[in-house]
Amino acid sequence: MSGTSAPSPQPLSRGGERGFANPYRGEASLEVGGEKLLLRPSFGALVAAEEELGSLFELVERAAAGALKLHEIAALFDHLSRARPEAITRARIGEAVVEKGLAKITPVLKLVLSQVLQGR
Repeated sequence: MSGTSAPSPQPLSRGGERGFANPYRGEASLEVGGEKLLLRPSFGALVAAEEELGSLFELVERAAAGALKLHEIAALFDHLSRARPEAITRARIGEAVVEKGLAKITPVLKLVLSQVLQGR
């Protein structure tokens, strides 16, 4: 057995509800404007992201190569967080990404992209 521990669920707000991000389903949370947003890579959210950003495989490849652009990260998180307060816009999500920095955002991005590649 390895010494690493499994990710634990993270409490968050889901449009006013309390809930938990389930890392085993590829869900993650992101704090934006004092709210913890649920990033859920559902089929509908991924289809919408793919329509805007292009192939999900290419998105994953760009991320692996360090070539994912800030607007792509914000767009992906926007699509994955549809159950959120209306005041949390894509622009606010992008600002949160910049505030936190890529070092803190990368684990969140990695978790949702891993779900895209591996499924649940």
